[in-house]
Amino acid sequence: MENVYICGLRRSRIVPFTVNTDLSVDEIMRRWPATIRLMIRHRMLCIGCPFGIFHTVAEAAAAHEVDEAIFSGEMLTAMRSEPPADIQSASGDLEPGSPNAKVSSR
Repeated sequence: MENVYICGLRRSRIVPFTVNTDLSVDEIMRRWPATIRLMIRHRMLCIGCPFGIFHTVAEAAAAHEVDEAIFSGEMLTAMRSEPPADIQSASGDLEPGSPNAKVSSR
């Protein structure tokens, strides 16, 4: 974990060391928008694809006949280039664990 200073406030962020194999390509593109450029460069049709919410990086690489090892390395570089974005769930709430997520008192 590393500390990032934004407008004088200290925030911690997790810097990925490997691509989480459980994340879908859709979730990766939402959290790390820099990865979208990578998808375009490899001519992958994952952007807006209905299967993006199900496909992992390995499955997407296989479907588009892209070398998984090279693609995963490039994906990791893109993910490290920016902090993860706050993503919203279908209900419009920020995902749990997001620095701006609201705490429910249920």
